[in-house]
Amino acid sequence: MPNNNDDGKRDNDKEREIRRDVRRRRALERLGTESPRCVICGEDDPLVLELHHLPGQAFGNSLVIVCRNCHRKLSDRQKDHAEKIAEPPDALESIAHFMLGLADLFEFLIKTLRDFAAQLLDRADPNKDNVEPGS
Repeated sequence: MPNNNDDGKRDNDKEREIRRDVRRRRALERLGTESPRCVICGEDDPLVLELHHLPGQAFGNSLVIVCRNCHRKLSDRQKDHAEKIAEPPDALESIAHFMLGLADLFEFLIKTLRDFAAQLLDRADPNKDNVEPGS
């Protein structure tokens, strides 16, 4: 006699896979691209990527894709930016906040670039035991 539990498990696996695919599709639509990537760390799982308002939500809609961790770091930096001067903010204030957000992003990118360069230099050093991945 066939085991109905196996059929039920397969159905559950299929349903689970369909739900995962729907979540992934929704994330890609929200992010606006088929190949999203965190601009800071390179994370590419759309389920952990978010849109960050570079100048802050109150100052504009310039968005960048970042992972949740990098998003928290950037948003925390925005807490140190100047308070809102006018309601609604005028163009100069919005531009200033955009520049502050861009500067925060550049600070994180500079750290990432320096770390990556250090890793490359370590690998290039003939006096170190450098093992290529997959060797």
